[in-house]
Amino acid sequence: MLYRLILIFVTLLGLPAQAFDTRATAAWVFDETTQTVLLAKNADVPLPPASMSKLMTLNMLFEALQDGRVTMDTTFAVSTRARSMGGSTMFLNERDRPTVRDLIHGIIINSGNDACVVVAEGLAGSEEAFAAQMTERARALGMTRSNFVNSTGWPDPNHRMSMHDLGLIARRLIEEFPEEYVIFRETEFNFADRSEANRFNRNPLLKLGIGADGLKTGHTKEAGYGFVGSAVQGNRRVIFVITGLESDAARAEEAERIVNWAFRQFVLKTAAKAGARVAEAPVWMGRERTVGLVPARDVAVLLPARLQGGVSAEVSYTGPLAAPLSAGQPVAELIIRVPDLPDARIPLVTEAAVNRAGFFGRLATAARVLYARFAPEAPAS
Repeated sequence: MLYRLILIFVTLLGLPAQAFDTRATAAWVFDETTQTVLLAKNADVPLPPASMSKLMTLNMLFEALQDGRVTMDTTFAVSTRARSMGGSTMFLNERDRPTVRDLIHGIIINSGNDACVVVAEGLAGSEEAFAAQMTERARALGMTRSNFVNSTGWPDPNHRMSMHDLGLIARRLIEEFPEEYVIFRETEFNFADRSEANRFNRNPLLKLGIGADGLKTGHTKEAGYGFVGSAVQGNRRVIFVITGLESDAARAEEAERIVNWAFRQFVLKTAAKAGARVAEAPVWMGRERTVGLVPARDVAVLLPARLQGGVSAEVSYTGPLAAPLSAGQPVAELIIRVPDLPDARIPLVTEAAVNRAGFFGRLATAARVLYARFAPEAPAS
């Protein structure tokens, strides 16, 4: 039987979180600390990602580093095709043998289309084969609204990503590749003293002192101006994706507005401590008749800074729980509902082990169940 135990209903008076009406045509804003989506506007629509899709190229290279296929000092050849790429470049030529370290800097800071093609050809033999691998890997990572036909984001009607998918790959780079991710905060790179005109990182937030540390801008005529960004303030990280802005200045302004909104309009509150009992559940055929339900980690919840309405919480599990049970066994879920935000779902585990009852204990349990089922009702008074 599915049990739902209502735990809390709290009314906090005040004003709701200020709605954010972004000028971007599509956007996705995510509180990484609590796994909470703060804003989604056309977030699952496949759109031209421009250079923001270079994040997937970087993911493929970071995975090659992770599994040992390359090292930071591995060198790649530069083809004529790579050298002849237009748009943003790190000014490679066929005589160069850039290292993986050079290419990562060239993609992140210079947004080098030539660097992306060098990586694609070096890892997969051709850019076409690499793009197919990017699409396949994206599917495996849950990025279902992405399709790649090149490594650069060069305009193509079949090269598409959703803002949600861009947010997912940004989150992966941050969480899975911390050693490489620090490069995103570097402000300039000048390969072989050739990139003077293109040596500065295009991230408009890095020098504003608001905790920004990544990730990637993008621009084409079709896509407009876009940005995948992230910032850390205190114990919170926010990841955001925007696209469709009309100018570089509008992109910078909108990105800063989103960061300020995300950190000013929401606060992080501890709802329960790790190991603190929030409920108890009945146990079937156990030496103990109940067991405490506790979170395995501290439970932090994101709330609008000036909340109006109710915050409710409930514990959901299928019970009674059958013995034996081990300590720390996941058996339930704490669901916290905050107005205008997605439900927060936190696993609950058993507080202690519960052994299976002996023969006479099981017999007594069966007798209680039979009595409860068949005992005559007391006559009405």
